[in-house]
Amino acid sequence: MSEPQRYESGLIVENRGHLRVLTLDRPERRNALSSELQADLVDQLLDAGEGGTVRAIVLTGNGPAFCAGFDLKEIREKDERGERFRPPMNRPGRSVFEVVTETPVPIVAALQGHAVAGGFELALACDIRIGAPGIKLGLPEATIGMGANFGSVVLPKRIPMGIAMEMLLTGDYVSAEEAARWGLLNRIVEQEAVLPTALELAERIAGNAPISVRRMKETAVKGVELPLWQALRLDVGPNPYLSEDRAEGIAAYLEKRRPEWRGR
Repeated sequence: MSEPQRYESGLIVENRGHLRVLTLDRPERRNALSSELQADLVDQLLDAGEGGTVRAIVLTGNGPAFCAGFDLKEIREKDERGERFRPPMNRPGRSVFEVVTETPVPIVAALQGHAVAGGFELALACDIRIGAPGIKLGLPEATIGMGANFGSVVLPKRIPMGIAMEMLLTGDYVSAEEAARWGLLNRIVEQEAVLPTALELAERIAGNAPISVRRMKETAVKGVELPLWQALRLDVGPNPYLSEDRAEGIAAYLEKRRPEWRGR
C-alpha cells in the first residue's frame, strides 16, 4: 500500500496493491470539478489504463457530497474576465467523462453523498455505483442554462426514456432509492459502509484474471450499441483464451488453489 498523495487540485491518489483509490477532496466546494481537478483525474485514469498494474479503481469523494459537478465559481470568474467558454467536448483536453468510460480498468463509484450535475455524469460514466440512503442524484443543468451533454446522451441509455427525459427537462433530483429501482445504483448501503463496500467489490474484481476483466469491460462498453453479429466479433485487447493466465486459471481451479495471475 502506497502513501496517499494529494495534488493541489484536491485529488488524493492511493495505490493498494492492484487497486487504485481516487478521492475528490474539495469538501469546501462540494468536490466541484475545477479544470485542474479534471486534468489530474484524466492523468490518473490514463496512467491506470496504460500501466498494467492497476486492475480496479474506486472513485469517491470526501465530505457531504460525492461531487457537485463543474466548478461554477471558476466558470463565473472566467466569464467576468471575458474569457471564452468552451463546452466540455470542444476543449483541447479530453472530457473527463469520456476518459472514465473508456478506461479499460473497471471503475467503482462510492457515492457517500449527493452526486449532481457533472458529479452525476461522473458517476454515470463509472461501471458500478454504490450509494448511501437518501442521497440526491440528478442533472439540474436546464435550470442554470448549462447543457449536460454527457448525461443527455448516456442517461436515456441507462433508464426508460420517459424517466430520463423528465429528469433532464425538469432538472429535478431523484433519491438513491429511486435510482436503485431504475438500476442507476447497484447497491444502497449505510453511509459509513459505502467506501468499504466499494473497496471490497473492487478488490474482488482486481483478484480476477486481468486480461479477462479488461476484455469483458471493453467488449461490454463497445458492444452495447452494436448489432449482435458485430458485437460478437469485437476483438479488443489481448485474447484471454490465448493467454498464460487462462492455462493458470484452469490449473488452479482443478488443483483447488488460488491462481497466480501474470497478466499475459
